[in-house]
Amino acid sequence: MGAEVEAQTYSRSARSRYRELLADSAEQLRAYLAQDGFSERGMIGLELELNLVDEANRPAMVNADVLQTLGEHGFDPELGRFTIELNHPTVEIAGTGLRELEDSLREKLLVAHEHAARHGAFVVPVGILPSVLGDDIVGDAWISPGNRFAALNDAILTARGEDILIDIHGADEHLSYYAQDIAAEATCTSMQIHLEVTRERFGAVWNAAQCIAGAQIALAANSPLFLGSRLWHETRIPVFQQAIDDRAPEYARQGVRPRVWFGERWISGIEELFAENVDYFPALLPEQSEGATTTGRGAPLLPELNLHNGTVYRWNRPIYDPGNDQREAHLRVENRLLPAGPTVLDMTANTAFFFGAVRYLVDSEENPWERMSFRAAADGFYRCARQGLEASVYWPGFGDVPVAELLDRHLLPAAEQGLISLGVDQHCIDRYLGVLTGRTRNGQNGATWMTRTLARLEEGGLARPDALGQLVGLYREHAVSSAAVHTWPLPQ
Repeated sequence: MGAEVEAQTYSRSARSRYRELLADSAEQLRAYLAQDGFSERGMIGLELELNLVDEANRPAMVNADVLQTLGEHGFDPELGRFTIELNHPTVEIAGTGLRELEDSLREKLLVAHEHAARHGAFVVPVGILPSVLGDDIVGDAWISPGNRFAALNDAILTARGEDILIDIHGADEHLSYYAQDIAAEATCTSMQIHLEVTRERFGAVWNAAQCIAGAQIALAANSPLFLGSRLWHETRIPVFQQAIDDRAPEYARQGVRPRVWFGERWISGIEELFAENVDYFPALLPEQSEGATTTGRGAPLLPELNLHNGTVYRWNRPIYDPGNDQREAHLRVENRLLPAGPTVLDMTANTAFFFGAVRYLVDSEENPWERMSFRAAADGFYRCARQGLEASVYWPGFGDVPVAELLDRHLLPAAEQGLISLGVDQHCIDRYLGVLTGRTRNGQNGATWMTRTLARLEEGGLARPDALGQLVGLYREHAVSSAAVHTWPLPQ
């Protein structure tokens, strides 16, 4: 959820001053971007949000206890008391970097398991914990301590002016209720990948990431259940969008942009996205910074602009990092649409696809964003979130095509070529793209395994709440194994 803030509420004058600072910061960024010197080092940055469950496979509200010692290993609190976040050190993608990432993630999750066990808890990497029920996210027992979390909750509710409607239609089930706070957002746990980009290539990289967003979410869908209901293959997408929607319903009907946003057009440079942030979205956390304004290398710090950027939840977010005295300023695309889980192997494979496919699309002359509408990319993203590997999408040269076929025939081979150009070891390429090919060909990702397993458990006579608990238990056992999700068996 980003850096801590000092205040929980802000005066009207502070908001006015903050608006001026944002406009000034956007101009400073535009001027600084005109300079050369932004690097592209071929590094993988990664953040991973994780759930904590108790022995009954229900949410364990113990993140503060777990983090008391675990924080020194790179873990931080997330919005919900039953969630934590791993901030993984960057690794190089070339050579065997992907395998090193897999091994390191597995080691860090083992450390998290050990610390959680001391408090009677287990760590579960999943997009939405299936066993979370409505009673778990009412009142204030669900929210982690900290001004930022409370301030964000207060700011969204104040801006909206009424309770938040969560309304999601699945293929067979429908969930609708009014929430008194942003607690539903706390159930959404993701894996966020950071790709460092030069200024000149940023527009093409962001466009490419938007183009493959549907295919990404279809491959990786792992959130089919929310508050006991079977909804979208990646229900985390609508839950997140609705849970922190600061628009009154009238504004939504007028077309005011939501804070959780796919976007509305292709871009040529990163400055366009920051300009949209300032022009379209009022500040939620108008915290003003004091002290130095530049790094020792002369890069503007722009703390207000970066804080505001952290409250505009694009699925592919632009990042300006001013660096420090040892590290130069740099730009990144933060890919935010992937769910956590199911296994370390699966998550590393998902990372490989993103890096490889984006690299290929940017380096080749294919440039699909020049031959398809932005609306087609957005529609494909939401169809894949709803239907997973069963969805169809539009792709130039293919027309409307099943996403599994597009992946098998084009995007996975394209990702291989991109990984080769990045200097990735061929054994690593074969390992991770083999996992993804397995998913596309047998149709089983985390979402389909969960819905099929739930159906088996209910057919065996279990009521939905009991079946959800048993489902999490089975998932938890498989998640710590080395077996990719497309190989997981269904219960007999």
